[in-house]
Amino acid sequence: MRKQQILIVEDEMNIAEVQIAYCKNAGYAVTHMASGKDVVSHVKNNQVDLILLDLMLPDSDGISICKEIRMFSQVAIIMVTAKNEEIDRLLGLELGADDYICKPFSPREMVARVKGVLRRTGVSAESLIKQAGFALEPDKYQVSLFDQPLVLTPIEFRLLEKLLTNSHRVFSRQALIDCVYNESEQVSDRNIDTHIKNIRRKISTIKSDYNPIVSVYGVGYRFDDG
Repeated sequence: MRKQQILIVEDEMNIAEVQIAYCKNAGYAVTHMASGKDVVSHVKNNQVDLILLDLMLPDSDGISICKEIRMFSQVAIIMVTAKNEEIDRLLGLELGADDYICKPFSPREMVARVKGVLRRTGVSAESLIKQAGFALEPDKYQVSLFDQPLVLTPIEFRLLEKLLTNSHRVFSRQALIDCVYNESEQVSDRNIDTHIKNIRRKISTIKSDYNPIVSVYGVGYRFDDG
């Protein structure tokens, strides 16, 4: 079983070193970033199960980072801050944070909260869907192909997940629309064709001769895992 991945975003090294040591001792794999500028791209391109995100960073702020991550991922986030005002806690949670820790904190309490959030959000190695070279994590909208990150939009991800988990089943364009769009959204068959085209193009950048999404003339699409 793979180790769950914790991303620690903390510019104060004395705090970061404690976080890293306790998380590693608890059995987690840890990545540390002392700055906020590359956090979003890291989450997009790497497997992350939970982020310990400092609210105040030298080049950014945790709330903005949290808000941006929530536009494409539901990865678990615990905000860490020296500010203790109720408004800061509410603001962080309203933007999608799963929990909040105020400095100074007990390292044991931090680990307990990490375990609690991971348990509550249902993140585990078993949530992985592996098939035909793909590895999907539905809770985080993350997918890789042959161990290379495949960056998809949320709609593209849901389309791929639907086709992949129903291998060889043919879906009409309308059925796919019903699966990935809200009822209130007005879309056409062409939207699905465009998304499929984009998914295929992104797949081809990783493996040029690999096209598992098959067009079924006059009907729609199916996933062919060979």
